Amino acid sequence: MSTRGRPRKFDRLQALEKILIQFREKGYEGATLVDLITAAGIAPPSFYAAFGSKQAVFCEAVDHYIATTAAPVIAALQQETTLHQALSGMLQQSIEVALSCQPGGCLLIVGVVNCLPENQQAREYLKSMRALTRRFIRERAELAREQGEIRSEADCGLLADYFHGVMQMISLQAREGATRNELLALIAPALQSLSFFQ
Repeated sequence: MSTRGRPRKFDRLQALEKILIQFREKGYEGATLVDLITAAGIAPPSFYAAFGSKQAVFCEAVDHYIATTAAPVIAALQQETTLHQALSGMLQQSIEVALSCQPGGCLLIVGVVNCLPENQQAREYLKSMRALTRRFIRERAELAREQGEIRSEADCGLLADYFHGVMQMISLQAREGATRNELLALIAPALQSLSFFQ
């Protein structure tokens, strides 16, 4: 039976990963619908049928990024025995993610830097995902506090904000061309800050 005239099937996941690259390299505002449709390799009607709006596909791309590329960062934070080891592992994995994401950098950090008012929802979505990362760090710090690794009155929220800031710095420096060794050199000074909470 002839298949001539049938629409070509496409790999949705593969298309999403190509769209993710566009967002990572150009940010939400820099990546146009033409860029996204071209990257996906499908006609506009198929793009809208598969992904909906630009905002919808951006949120889906962020979710995919977190579930794949960024997952080892949180895994390292949760798997290690001590807080020092957990934060060290998290920062090391952050470096791996930052270097693997060149030239765009970490999507959660650079996805929407200068967001226009009409794109506020995309910015808020990224903000909520970054808040989730801070929550994971805070919860790990709270566990360490319960176990006596840090002072009983230590501010775990402040600790989470600080180390999340270090992760952002790593991503931005990687985007500007910092080498692996240069980024790894940032870990020891960051971990010394734990003495403030002990």
